Amino acid sequence: MKNYFIIFSLTLICLLLSGCGQTDLDLRVSPNDLAADAADPNLLLNSVQLAYAGNQVILSDIAAELTRIDYFFGRDYFNNLPGDILNGVWNRTYSSSTTFDIGDSGTLGASVGILTNLQALENQRDNGNENLGYHIGVAKALYAHSLFQAVDFLGEATFSQAGQSIEFPAPILDSGQSVYDAAFQLLDEAEMSLSGDPTTVGVVDLFYNGSATQWLKFINTLRLRSYAVTGNKTAFDAVIATGVFIETEADDMQFRFGSSELQPDNRHPDFQDDYTPSGANIWQSNYLMATMLENNDPRIRYYFYRQSSGTPGALDINGEMVPANEEDLACSLVVPPPHYDGFIFCSVNDGYWGRSHGNDEGTPPDNFKRTASGIYPAGGRFDDNSFGNVGLGQGAGGAGIEPIILSSHVDFWRGMMAGNDGDRSSFLRSGLEKSIAKVQSFGALDGAADLSFEPSSDDVTAFIDGIVADFDAASGDAKENIFAEQYFTTLFGGATEAYNYYRLTGYPTTVYPSWEPNPGPFPRTLLFPQAETINNPNVDQKVDLTTQAFWDTNPSSPAFPPAN
Repeated sequence: MKNYFIIFSLTLICLLLSGCGQTDLDLRVSPNDLAADAADPNLLLNSVQLAYAGNQVILSDIAAELTRIDYFFGRDYFNNLPGDILNGVWNRTYSSSTTFDIGDSGTLGASVGILTNLQALENQRDNGNENLGYHIGVAKALYAHSLFQAVDFLGEATFSQAGQSIEFPAPILDSGQSVYDAAFQLLDEAEMSLSGDPTTVGVVDLFYNGSATQWLKFINTLRLRSYAVTGNKTAFDAVIATGVFIETEADDMQFRFGSSELQPDNRHPDFQDDYTPSGANIWQSNYLMATMLENNDPRIRYYFYRQSSGTPGALDINGEMVPANEEDLACSLVVPPPHYDGFIFCSVNDGYWGRSHGNDEGTPPDNFKRTASGIYPAGGRFDDNSFGNVGLGQGAGGAGIEPIILSSHVDFWRGMMAGNDGDRSSFLRSGLEKSIAKVQSFGALDGAADLSFEPSSDDVTAFIDGIVADFDAASGDAKENIFAEQYFTTLFGGATEAYNYYRLTGYPTTVYPSWEPNPGPFPRTLLFPQAETINNPNVDQKVDLTTQAFWDTNPSSPAFPPAN
């Protein structure tokens, strides 16, 4: 897919934010606000796509941290998940935003609210522009997904009064169930708009390059996602029967990053953080690295790049113990607390240098020692046992992806909804096959890597056969843990659905406990966006993180999930 960032990011900044070329100051509309009936619909659609992509970065990071796929900082959940954490996501979903950063803030180029631009597109259609079926169909599909996610992360969301600032300046929150129902209706409307081969003249489609057919597959896949979350097997199976959903890598829903460092910096945000002149700035999850290492997972060299051949307090690649080092890794000298019995508290073998869930120690001088983001999905380096230091432009230069919904994910959903263990086993196998094939395809993007370290086809086959055999032989919690561990590993880089699965099932129970013996109840939903609670008298802030989404019918926290 072509990289359009430079072309449209600057155009958006110019046309959407500053009213470039406007010299008539005697206007009823501010020159800094482009009226909806005057805006180029292609730029409006670009803004929708950028806002959506920025939200996926943030939501995926939060979900990954809570489920141990990524490292979570902080001993107390409530104190480290403040009310402002979803401010940007909320604004990009509903209303205007003019920020540009793609780093930790998750904003991507010039972005305006998804609903704001969808309404502008509909207004242009209602005023005579009949060639907007593609634009509106795509925007409605992305808005529907955003609404599903708002409910998943917050429990409630605004819909019935959203985007009507004159009539409803302080929109109420609607129940999670009603917002889900509205999102399903939006999918129906999106499907109708995209049927009949609508025109794509001038459209810059950042996801499917102008293919209405692929967007229709995405719409059905959103239905699958949401039926799986709500446990509606009949509706789930009906969608599968159509054969119209994301089933192969060619239809994967993902956002591609570039390798430009400046004007704009369009590299993967994890690459931006880790491949710097001062070294890596992300700590990887000890849980995920140790799990993959124990399983001899063939994806590990693609996910992670080791800068060191050994971690203090653990065995190096030659099987020799690396002395504990208080300056580089203070916890390597600490006796693990009783609640960490049986888990890796601090140091993973073979140089996988990260942190365990909730570790809030200070920042040591380990930026050129800790494990960095790899070639997949961040566009970093492939791990070929070179143990070099990370830096600017290495690997694929940040030209990675944000996985959103992949065909491998769908296979795990099908396994989740399967009626028998035989089908679950088959979908576990196919999910792993698709995931590993996609991940391995990234190896060639690192032109400087020694790819002789790539796992062979025999290695891959042995791994998959072993996992499936273990699953088939197991029962009860052991079977559920194998399935969930592999699902979470497959979700690396785009882990939004891991948060839903963990709250639905409580698996895997093998995740590492929090650093703190009593971190507070596991967050069943997050606090409402602080910016909304301050400015909207109809939205009262929660007092804790125990409110459950309507589809989460498990026991209340702290009894559930059991591993917390």
